[in-house]
Amino acid sequence: MNPPRLVIARGEVWEVRFDPSEGEEIKKTRPAVVMSVPEAGRMPLRIVVPITGWQAHFTKYFWMVRLSPSTMNGLSKESVADTFQIKSVSTNRFRNKIGILNADEIEQIAEMIALCVGYPP
Repeated sequence: MNPPRLVIARGEVWEVRFDPSEGEEIKKTRPAVVMSVPEAGRMPLRIVVPITGWQAHFTKYFWMVRLSPSTMNGLSKESVADTFQIKSVSTNRFRNKIGILNADEIEQIAEMIALCVGYPP
């Protein structure tokens, strides 16, 4: 019998297991926001942006999107979505849904992803 498929939607914040990792890739199980749209992809994969704890020096990096904790997003501390660490990961790596971001936060993350990949030119 196949395990039930998780319903994982754009803008949701999930605990995602990133190990094993290499070099400077994001490590361990941590929150990540789902950025893929439902129409993209045919396999049980989702595009995610890892979330890490806020540090003051992150203000000098345009790709870091600051996120404040709320009951809606489920974050427990000031954090950032590190859009330069965007990844496509198996849904097998997803552990627990902890919240959802608001539309403005999702849009800001999408804009920073676009800048990281040089779009628009």
